[in-house]
Amino acid sequence: MSKLVIVESPAKAKNIKGYLGRGYEVVASMGHVRDLPPARLSVDIDNDFSPKYEVIKGKESFVKDLRKKADNADYVYLATDPDREGEAISWHLATLLDLDLKEKNRVTFNEITKHGVTEGMAEPRTIDTDLVDAQQARRILDRLIGYKLSPFISQKIRRGLSAGRVQSVALRLIVDREEEIRAFKAQEYWTIDAKFTNPPSKKAFSASVYSKNGEKIKIRCKEESDAVLADLENSEYVVKSVKKGTRKKSPTPPFITSTLQQEASRRLSFQARRTMKAAQELYEGVDVAGLGTVGLITYMRTDSLRISEEARAAGNDYILKTYGEKYLPKKPRYFKAKGNVQDGHEAIRPSMPNVTPEYVKGSLTSDQYKIYKLVWERFIASLMENCLQETVKVEITAGDYILTATGYTVKFDGFTALYEELKDEGKDDSSAPLPELAEGDFLRLKSIAGNQHFTQPPSRYTEASLTKALEENGVGRPSTYVTITSTILSREYVKRDGKQFVPTELGEAVTNLLKDKMPNIVNVKYTSKMEDDLDKIDSGAKNYIDMIRLYYNDFEEPLEQAKKEMQGVKIKLKEEETDEICEKCGRHMVIKVGRFGKFLACPGYPECKNTKPLVYKTKARCPECGGDVIEKKTKRGTSFYGCSNYPNCNFMTWDMPSDEVCPKCGKSLFRRRGNVLYCPDTEGCGFTKPAARKKKESPQE
Repeated sequence: MSKLVIVESPAKAKNIKGYLGRGYEVVASMGHVRDLPPARLSVDIDNDFSPKYEVIKGKESFVKDLRKKADNADYVYLATDPDREGEAISWHLATLLDLDLKEKNRVTFNEITKHGVTEGMAEPRTIDTDLVDAQQARRILDRLIGYKLSPFISQKIRRGLSAGRVQSVALRLIVDREEEIRAFKAQEYWTIDAKFTNPPSKKAFSASVYSKNGEKIKIRCKEESDAVLADLENSEYVVKSVKKGTRKKSPTPPFITSTLQQEASRRLSFQARRTMKAAQELYEGVDVAGLGTVGLITYMRTDSLRISEEARAAGNDYILKTYGEKYLPKKPRYFKAKGNVQDGHEAIRPSMPNVTPEYVKGSLTSDQYKIYKLVWERFIASLMENCLQETVKVEITAGDYILTATGYTVKFDGFTALYEELKDEGKDDSSAPLPELAEGDFLRLKSIAGNQHFTQPPSRYTEASLTKALEENGVGRPSTYVTITSTILSREYVKRDGKQFVPTELGEAVTNLLKDKMPNIVNVKYTSKMEDDLDKIDSGAKNYIDMIRLYYNDFEEPLEQAKKEMQGVKIKLKEEETDEICEKCGRHMVIKVGRFGKFLACPGYPECKNTKPLVYKTKARCPECGGDVIEKKTKRGTSFYGCSNYPNCNFMTWDMPSDEVCPKCGKSLFRRRGNVLYCPDTEGCGFTKPAARKKKESPQE
């Protein structure tokens, strides 16, 4: 019998074919094959929001060929990804191929290993129409909101803008945080910090003034600080009490999609898209020396913390052999996810826990290895015993004052022998171990001083902290976070400052318009409730058409009202002035946005109608003719660099120009992959050197 198996990606198709062997043909759909066409609304609002799906442009011949394969096969298996989106792709495929929806032809693989594929093929089921309806509800609502709201804000602010169910809430969080930072007024405060030794020990430790006459002290200015220091002059410092305790520190759960993105950002400085690319490759399968082609991690789009008992046993076995029995908890640890989760598959974990990162390092790319190491260590650590710490709090008397010192020592390292989650920026719970101290000890003062501090504003969001905020507020789902950040960046609603997101004037204008006219769309609690209600469709508890109708009616009325109230109104943004001088009237030209992107225009319009293309000059000179090297864009928006004298000079490169020149020949140096600066004059020079590690800047900045 011939059997056709349809998956989503070619890499996965190749690996699964290797496990299934003869009698099976495995083909890749390359994601969705049918969707709402982008050129029109494609939702019949008056007919129960009926979607008008079409084969995606460019995939017509693929679908035609797939129909032939399905007709010639004795059986067709739909093996798309094991999530809501994958279920919908299987449903679309079944519809296009005229498959019986009551037939058990849906299979899922939580891991692309021999065991995972065999197990999945052994348990085919029918397509879960509740999951399909849940995906359709999101898709249709997103289309309705996007297609109705985007033209409104484009008309009122600037051509080509967009708004969305989750995107607009994410942008509001960033804008609101910026407003908090602007409104923040720093408060001055002082601390009195001392260093002591306890003779005969020479080891110094720190303590700070805590109270005076039994009341906690607050020092607001230098004068108050100096007064405390004057009181403490010539004081004796005596240990009043030493309180010891023990605290347990438990490991963090294995990764879900959002926490993997957050930790990769904190630990590796990976953007979410880079993290998910490496994770996808590890899931789909890589060729590992000694193992063959195998998927190294389980499915990477999940919000479940569940792990299989087989994986737990394999992880425990590794811990026992490597660390010993005391590193295994007497009672297994189970983690429970918060809120509604898709629990059809597991947390992100190594598919074979006994395969260590070092074993596979030589077979992986740098990014794959780093992500695999992160996933593997986090999973193994989650099974290990708690870390035990002995805490110490010391009170020191000095006249009417009490100083305090805290510290801890590790009694048993437990899971921290392998892995410990990094803290968010600005958070630090570390304290140095204290020397042996006892009540009544007279301490030797090494130094004491007042130190000025100022309260700090809240930090701007990074990609990691924005993902965390969206997750904690129940906005969006793990699979959407990468798209959200990409969209608000590409629309120029926010820009990056290092790792931080800073809203642009455009982003603030969009958010303020929506806050004023469409408050529900940017209301975190409202969007979270919508997400919860949409989740109820998964289990069949809610009808998806009723859900769409409820939220569409909530959306349509204020939008129509906003259109009436703002008829003829246009929100004017401050135009960005450049150094380019208009050759017709002498004014500084400004950047405008038109149908085909940005261009330079004279601000004297309509008296002066001069326009010209916007060209970003770099500091580099063309190595062939000496002209300016300018940044250009492909149709997909990717940057490349070329000579401003084109077509008379054809110099072009994908490598970013630097502001450094070659010490041998004086030509501009360019930066290539591997962070290496090189001279492009390879015939006469060939100079290279490692580039300095610094924040990457766009040439236009």
